[in-house]
Amino acid sequence: MTAVTAADEMLVNRADQLQKLRQQMAAISGKVGGDRSSAGRFHEALPDAQSLLPVSDALASSIGHVLRRGTVAVASGARSLPLDVVASVTAAGGYAAIVGMPEVSVLAAVEKGADLSRLALIPRPGLSAVEVASVLMDGMDLVVLGLGGRKVTSTSARAMVARAHSNGCTLLVAEGDWEGAAVRLQARVTGYDGVSACGLGRIRGVRTTVRATGRRAPRAAGAAASSSRAAGEVCGSRGSIRSA
Repeated sequence: MTAVTAADEMLVNRADQLQKLRQQMAAISGKVGGDRSSAGRFHEALPDAQSLLPVSDALASSIGHVLRRGTVAVASGARSLPLDVVASVTAAGGYAAIVGMPEVSVLAAVEKGADLSRLALIPRPGLSAVEVASVLMDGMDLVVLGLGGRKVTSTSARAMVARAHSNGCTLLVAEGDWEGAAVRLQARVTGYDGVSACGLGRIRGVRTTVRATGRRAPRAAGAAASSSRAAGEVCGSRGSIRSA
């Protein structure tokens, strides 16, 4: 099964493009503008169906279930982290979209276990990526938004935060900053498996350290209440995160 990719052509004006996007989303999921009862299997798979998104077991054991439905989070560093979340959400029966990230690897998402029939890709929105993400929130459980290095201030973010909350959709911002985000996740590659000290060999895995900070991050031993540290290892043929 393949992911749905929005066409890249530019339309006459913004209203036409947004309308076409709404029609595409309605066609692929039947959820936009409707109720979310079709995601029952997804909700049943969550530890707390009303508040939490699923993440890999290793990530959950390290930093807890910090990604809550209806909130905004920022992911920085290794791209494996947002793809891991996308894979977890779609594999559990939820719907996800990736906006404004033309270089994202669909193959990597598949190797992590993503269900492409539940994933929408809008690599080049053609207008404000934030506005496109806002439309997608009506029918998605997770929207990954690439900002291309830009920053969204708290003043500009208010409407999106309210929309995320009202729709129960999690917005995960990548490649940029979102002022006032509830959680910030930073993934850093710390080593490789399969490579000798002299740099020879075949890479079999990548070790990644993940750190969570913010209002929603759990308290870690000896750490401030607003932050915690977690370590995970990205390794194996599927590239999934495992406990270090």
